Amino acid sequence: MPHGPHVIVFANEKGGTGKSTTAVHVAIALAAKGARVACLDLDHRQRTVGRYLDNREATIRRSGSNLPMPVHATLTDQTEDAFEAMWQELSADADYLVVDTPGRDDHFARTAAALSNTLVTPMNDSFVDFDLIGQVDPETYQVTRPSFYSELIWDARKQRARADGTQIDWVVLRNRLQHIEAKNMRRVSEALTQLAKRVGFRIIPGLGERVIYRELFPAGLTMIDSKEFGSMGLGHVAARQELREMMAALQLPEPALPMFAA
Repeated sequence: MPHGPHVIVFANEKGGTGKSTTAVHVAIALAAKGARVACLDLDHRQRTVGRYLDNREATIRRSGSNLPMPVHATLTDQTEDAFEAMWQELSADADYLVVDTPGRDDHFARTAAALSNTLVTPMNDSFVDFDLIGQVDPETYQVTRPSFYSELIWDARKQRARADGTQIDWVVLRNRLQHIEAKNMRRVSEALTQLAKRVGFRIIPGLGERVIYRELFPAGLTMIDSKEFGSMGLGHVAARQELREMMAALQLPEPALPMFAA
C-alpha cells in the first residue's frame, strides 16, 4: 500500500463486547493470507491482545509450528511521543495496522479512531450496549438521538475528510447473536438500522458466544489454526464459518502483493 498501512481500529468504550478477541482473529486471518500485519494494543492495563499474541509466540516456540504471526507491541508509555513513535514503527512495513483500544474513554483511543481507515465497534445485541451509540424511546424502541460516542465518531470522520479526504468506514459489528432472545434481537436490529441511516455506519455479523474462543486464548490460537486442533467438532466448523463471513463483510482492501494477485 503506497500510502501506508490500512488502519483497522477496534473501539468501544464498554467492555465485554468481544473486541480484543475479534481484533486478534482479524489480524491472524489477514496474516494467514500473506499480508504483513502489525498489531498495537493501546490497553496497557488489560493488555488482552498483547497477552494473546505473547501466548501465540510461546506456542510457536514450543511446538515449532509455522503459524502466521503479526508484529505486535503494547503502548505502555502513555505519552504523545511514545504513541507517535510506536505508530510509525509498526506502520513502516505493514499492509495492515490492527489497533485494539481500551473499553473506556481514552485519549489515545480517540486519536487512533481519527487515524483509522476502518473503525470497528463490536457490540452485543442488547440495549445496554446500544446505549453507547444511541438512545431509544423506552416504549416504542424508536431511536430518539445518537449518543455522545456517535457524535464523537461523526466529528472525527468529518475532520479526517477535511484533513486528507479519507472516508473512515465505520462498522458496527454484532457479536454473540445466537444467544439473544428473538424479540430483543429484532428490536435492537431495527434500532441499529435506524441509527445507521442517521450517522452512517455499516452493520455486519461478528463472532458468536462460543466457549471455543475462550479456550484458544492460553495457546494464542485462533479459528484460522484448525490444523493445530486435532479433531474439529461442529462448534469449530461453525466458528470458522462465522469468521469467514465477518472477514468478507469487513470489505478490507487487499494489498498489491503477488500472493494476493491470484
